[in-house]
Amino acid sequence: QVQLVESGGGLVQPGGSLRLSCAASGNIFTIYRMGWYRQAPGKQRELVARITSGNSTTYADSVKGRFTISRDITKNTVALQMNSLKPEDTAVYYCTADSVRTVSGTYNQQSWGQGTQVTVSS
Repeated sequence: QVQLVESGGGLVQPGGSLRLSCAASGNIFTIYRMGWYRQAPGKQRELVARITSGNSTTYADSVKGRFTISRDITKNTVALQMNSLKPEDTAVYYCTADSVRTVSGTYNQQSWGQGTQVTVSS
């Protein structure tokens, strides 16, 4: 079973920075894509950023130029560096892993972490 564990959330003032990290475990052989989604209170979950095994990245328009996603394929980790944070970035951030193949041969289309809270407030 693939497990994703996020860390790095917290409270930060507007204009500040946070770095989220996520580690995938579970006898993993390959992961095609890892990413971050977020869900603010009363809103739908939305894609923030994602990165493929070939380092192709996608960002939501609202975070372009402020957030940077990176990945360590050898460690099955993904990070999200968030700069110039705004109150509207407040949300629970979820790590995802797409098209995961394990050493034992099982396939998981998409796995989700439990989420980490990011609050941007003065």
